[in-house]
Amino acid sequence: MNRIALYPGTFDPVTNGHLDIMKRACKICDTLIIAVAENDEKKPLFNIKKRIDLINEAVASSEKLKKQTDLIKVKSFNNLLIEFAKINS
Repeated sequence: MNRIALYPGTFDPVTNGHLDIMKRACKICDTLIIAVAENDEKKPLFNIKKRIDLINEAVASSEKLKKQTDLIKVKSFNNLLIEFAKINS
């Protein structure tokens, strides 16, 4: 059985708290999808590409997550979260 976990947020920027949640989620799922929200109304500090790059860099450099990079997928979305979940399940 392939257990997929979905962790949505703006991640503007990604924090140690975000990484801690990712680490915990990796223990209970087979695939972790980090869903980065595109919401220009929030006036993000970083654009969507930069936020995705920062997450990938943070995961790769984290001692506790770098072994999990094969099960972590980082994707952006700009629609309803339920629609994103349907497409990525």
